[in-house]
Amino acid sequence: MTVNPLLEFDQLPQFNQIEAGHIEPAVTEVLATNRLQLARLLAKTEPHTWQTLMFELDEMEDHLSKVWSTVSHLNAVKNSPSIREAYNKCQPLITQYYSELGQNESLYIAIQALSDRADELTLNSSERKTLQDYLLEFRLGGVALDAKKKKRFASIESQLSELSNKFSNNVLDASAAWSKLLKDESMLAGLPDTTIQAAQNMAQRKEQVGYLLTLDFPIYLSVMTNADSSDLRRELYEAFVTRAASNGPHDEKWDNTGIIDQILGLRAELATLLGYEHYAAVSIARKMAKSAERVDEFITDLVALALPSAKLEYAELVAFAKQEFAVDDLQAWDVAYYSEKLRKKSFDISQEELRPYFPVEHVKQGLFSVANKLYQIDVRPNPSIITWDTDVMAYDIFKEESLVARFYLDLFTREGKRSGAWMADCRTRRQLSDGALQIPVAYLVCNFSVPTETMPCLLTHNEVTTLFHEFGHGLHHMLTRETNLRTSGINGVAWDAVELPSQLMENWCWDPAAIAMISSHFQTSETLPKDLLAKLLLAKNFQAGMQTVRQLEFSLFDFEIHKASGAIKDDFVRQVMKRARSITNVFTAPEFNRFENSFSHIFAGGYAAGYYSYKWAEVLSADVFSKFAERGVFNAEVGRHFLESLLSRGGGADPLELFVNFMGREPDISALLKQDGLQ
Repeated sequence: MTVNPLLEFDQLPQFNQIEAGHIEPAVTEVLATNRLQLARLLAKTEPHTWQTLMFELDEMEDHLSKVWSTVSHLNAVKNSPSIREAYNKCQPLITQYYSELGQNESLYIAIQALSDRADELTLNSSERKTLQDYLLEFRLGGVALDAKKKKRFASIESQLSELSNKFSNNVLDASAAWSKLLKDESMLAGLPDTTIQAAQNMAQRKEQVGYLLTLDFPIYLSVMTNADSSDLRRELYEAFVTRAASNGPHDEKWDNTGIIDQILGLRAELATLLGYEHYAAVSIARKMAKSAERVDEFITDLVALALPSAKLEYAELVAFAKQEFAVDDLQAWDVAYYSEKLRKKSFDISQEELRPYFPVEHVKQGLFSVANKLYQIDVRPNPSIITWDTDVMAYDIFKEESLVARFYLDLFTREGKRSGAWMADCRTRRQLSDGALQIPVAYLVCNFSVPTETMPCLLTHNEVTTLFHEFGHGLHHMLTRETNLRTSGINGVAWDAVELPSQLMENWCWDPAAIAMISSHFQTSETLPKDLLAKLLLAKNFQAGMQTVRQLEFSLFDFEIHKASGAIKDDFVRQVMKRARSITNVFTAPEFNRFENSFSHIFAGGYAAGYYSYKWAEVLSADVFSKFAERGVFNAEVGRHFLESLLSRGGGADPLELFVNFMGREPDISALLKQDGLQ
């Protein structure tokens, strides 16, 4: 009998064997097995110990995770009709299972009893934290509701899961369906050769003649930043900001407007069932901020600090465009273009000028060297590991010659792959029943331009920081020392603290010694010259105020829509977006802009009422880096202290406690203001 490759739990996913037809049988089998095992656990009459209850729950969760993380990953990076169909069919089964688990009163009583005996059983702090997290999840899962409300709660969760998946698919499909074929290369004036060649290669792959522009982010950003044609910039801008909306060039079948209203209405109803004022309060219950009022205060304070700088920066841009280019009415699709011109004039540097110095292969090796200096780890390729695409590489991480982790690196954009960049877990570090340690394995995903036969993939400096950012997430997952599933790696980490390690890693993209390690001209092998380095560092905070208020616009919008109660009116979301923009924006977005319709972070990801987490964690990361900067950015003792006191602890303790362990005090926002030049 052939074994379903998704159910081979003792090895990495065999991507060359996994087919869409394996998905539903694997999910069905692991859920049935877990339900039987749970029934056996709860049938025991003797008092549970950590080993007889929590370890067994970890074992069940680990098996399910190994199946579903693989399926979810394939749905994101190798989306096909058959994989999507199987994923869509199984997602409600997963949601139903977790709803059952969260509302299982017998399990809740058993875990509460174990928590009450924590002292007697001499449980360690990580184990106690696991129990606290479990009990909170039970309360937020509706365990205390009556039977009728439990049924409604489970129905809401099922609907939300389905709607979020549909939202994500609509964004993917709308993005993939739009393209613009140009026959005349003169229409591409201003674009760098790398983008022109990528557009030509895209047309050839589609068996077309000319230059095919798509909404893949590397191409979109290059057009918005470099294309001399205002009409071309506007066309791509409109297509991008109306993805999954009905008022742009996309098919109405992908319109997410109604889905957004449904999601918000269901989240508000869920909060009411749980006895919370609104869904934002439900979200905050799991986070470091602790209260909605604290988040409101945080966003308001940062807007007040950043908006004056943003207004000055925009006024400078308007004056520059008028004086140098006779542009009297700057439009949204002009901002990135003239900003790049202003950067070039002010600092004599551009992202495209830097690109030749950052070939992705050299940046990658430099990144591994930076990690080695910080944490004494060695990253080595492992070509024997099977991947899902020929462009994907797999790596082992060694510490003192012991294998401690693995990761997959999927760098390039392609059809059927979700846009953006992210880290996800493939395997989580935990102690197995035979005493062995399961090493952690991560998926690290970006969407950089595809290399060609004549040109390697060359990164902008912004893309370099993206790679460092995702590797920071990966290190958080892979260098954990926790052995319980619920606190290992990023598990159990408050959402508004989970970005700390990733944003911290970005700082080395600006350090002269690190830049010497990650830069090498793709033709001459020359590291970034001193004059360009000096200009890069001088331009570091170029339009930092404008960038900050843009993130605060998203944070404010996200938090405000999740403070709604009751049914969602037709124009509610649009009105909240307009108010958020009126508070944070320095220029008016066009009426047709429907950014919210593709805001996957909050409608199809984990950031609902939590997008502020990026700025919150930036305060933490800037503060942490100040200690590195003070002692030397490659100071081995500081790196060891950070690894041992914070990074490797995962979710094993409250994030504020871990921060204080490292810094010796609570966070201070002044480090972020200094870092961004907003003092």
